[in-house]
Amino acid sequence: MLNETIIWSLLFALAGLLSGSVMGMAVYRLPLMIQNASDTRTTFNLWWPGSRCCDCRHPLGVLDNIPLFSWLALRGRCRYCNSKISWHYPLLELVCMLSAFGCALAWEHFRIAGSVFIYFWFALAMSAIDFRTLLLPDKLTLPLLWLGLLLNALYGTTALTDAVYGAAAGYGVLWLIYWLVWLLTRKEGLGYGDFKLLAAAGAWCGWQALPTILLVASLCGVIFALAQKVLRPDRGPMIAFGPWLAFSGWFYYCWLVW
Repeated sequence: MLNETIIWSLLFALAGLLSGSVMGMAVYRLPLMIQNASDTRTTFNLWWPGSRCCDCRHPLGVLDNIPLFSWLALRGRCRYCNSKISWHYPLLELVCMLSAFGCALAWEHFRIAGSVFIYFWFALAMSAIDFRTLLLPDKLTLPLLWLGLLLNALYGTTALTDAVYGAAAGYGVLWLIYWLVWLLTRKEGLGYGDFKLLAAAGAWCGWQALPTILLVASLCGVIFALAQKVLRPDRGPMIAFGPWLAFSGWFYYCWLVW
């Protein structure tokens, strides 16, 4: 039984490693796709053009694209121009591999382990993008929302009616806060991506989870903002709220299926 658990966990870790490679591509390309959405002269998406060096633009071969191991074998440098390859890519791959392995050990049921890891994957991808660009792409927030509703429709981790109410309430609450802040200060305190992200959390966890998720995310965001003001006073006043929403929702879902 122990051997079966280890084998299952290692296979899950391999899937996590591959998904981490996809995440690295998504984190790099999705913000560029948003910024270049109005440019119809070029074709640029998640799959085209193929992977290439960010400096010399040389296309990367199969041996250059093996998740984590290629970066280690090449010692973090491009095979063709010897420029440094960002450590963000192998870090995302490693984190995804370890988190998938941990999910498989914590939950032996494939559906639960898989759903926990999928939520984690989206939370990490959106956090990486939001921290860097203050963007939460619809191509991540909306699939996460629909996956939560579909999961609860099929398996009933949360009652489907509670999930639907959670999606609607999650969007509506932050939408109201956004306009309240705008009317009082004439400033945008939140982005529309945050509305969709909380709606996704409601779709996964139900409307009952929203006060806890929002409270924890707000406290973490305030603490982070204060720490940033002390440690990095040169940074602008805008902070990313998405990561705190994403992982507050994920932790609540972990508690829900534990």
